[in-house]
Amino acid sequence: MSDTNESKSYFDGGLLQLIGWTILGSMITTFTLGICFPWALTMIYGWKIKHTVIDGKRLQFNGSAIGLFGLWIKWLLLTIITLGIYGIWVSISLEKWKVKNTNFAA
Repeated sequence: MSDTNESKSYFDGGLLQLIGWTILGSMITTFTLGICFPWALTMIYGWKIKHTVIDGKRLQFNGSAIGLFGLWIKWLLLTIITLGIYGIWVSISLEKWKVKNTNFAA
């Protein structure tokens, strides 16, 4: 393996950018009483992925807030129906959704 930039993995996002995106996502979630939480999640996660390079290949995120919103409603209903038990699986389901919608940029 050569020691060029093409073979390295790194993250090129900045702290101030992350703080800004996090504040914006929190404000949107608060002002919409949680309805836009899936949008805030996809916005912040998309920013993180956009700034991630693995073995010289930049990642991209293809997930949409609308797609996550449908899953979010399903997960919420399942959590209510099971008296909170399904809530244990929500975080792993969310991670699976993120990975499914993340790939290498062309």
